Amino acid sequence: MNQEQDRFEAGMIVEAEVRSGRYIAEIMEINGPRALVKIVAVLKHPEQGDLHQPYNPDVAMFHERRALSFTEKTTVLLRALSPYRRAEIPPYKETLLSATAQGLEELYRLRRWIEKSIEILKELETDYKK
Repeated sequence: MNQEQDRFEAGMIVEAEVRSGRYIAEIMEINGPRALVKIVAVLKHPEQGDLHQPYNPDVAMFHERRALSFTEKTTVLLRALSPYRRAEIPPYKETLLSATAQGLEELYRLRRWIEKSIEILKELETDYKK
């Protein structure tokens, strides 16, 4: 066994990065460099769109990514796991709604930044044409 495998064992509660989301999960079993985990809470909602072309709305397929379901099982590389260090696991539905709200707030903030950047660039463009 390597060091990553030694750090984790079945039954441990961990944080797991799955695609672009982050979850609290229970390790069900370890198979070589991967672990089968059961999702128990959502820390970060997965990002939408094409992960290979982030923030590009004009891609051929704009992917919808739902959060993994409560008790859904998925395989994760051990390097994508870290120990969960809090005492309690919050309820799944509560964490799902919180992660969704946080994701929306990040996008609204990005939209405000984009609008401000457009405003400034338009002013600079006008100034540059003088």
